[in-house]
Amino acid sequence: MTVGAEAFKTGEVVEILGISRRQLQYWAQTGLVAPSRQTPGGHGRYSFEDLVALKTAKRLIDAGVSVQRIRSSILALQKLLPSVKRPLAEMVLVATGDVVLAFRDGAAFDAISGQEWVFEVARFQREVEAWKRSSEQMRSSRKPRMVRPARSRAHQA
Repeated sequence: MTVGAEAFKTGEVVEILGISRRQLQYWAQTGLVAPSRQTPGGHGRYSFEDLVALKTAKRLIDAGVSVQRIRSSILALQKLLPSVKRPLAEMVLVATGDVVLAFRDGAAFDAISGQEWVFEVARFQREVEAWKRSSEQMRSSRKPRMVRPARSRAHQA
């Protein structure tokens, strides 16, 4: 069985992540990260993707981000990026103090506000180069103007 197809039991998840059973249950009950599968008997089973989301949540909490901030970040990211169903598993998230930065398509932005934090220097350099070319083309397409020499003050008097 491959890692992607495995279903991990609660006890296994607790061991793998080094969290308490109670903490795992709380996160599931409050919707932070719930098991994506259920047995016919109603027991939760965690996929590898669930483990990634749980590990991300644990690292953010260990970095000082509150569970409430993580939840707010998840909801905001789901609104901002509708194609992302599980931000904790699908995106790279980094904590800087109590701010959660999300990385996607080469950009970093605040997970709650959506404000971009950094930009790609290479992309900006291409934009500047394109502006230079455009500016040079504009200058070269203009007709040359005749510039009259300035009169000297002695000549004006």
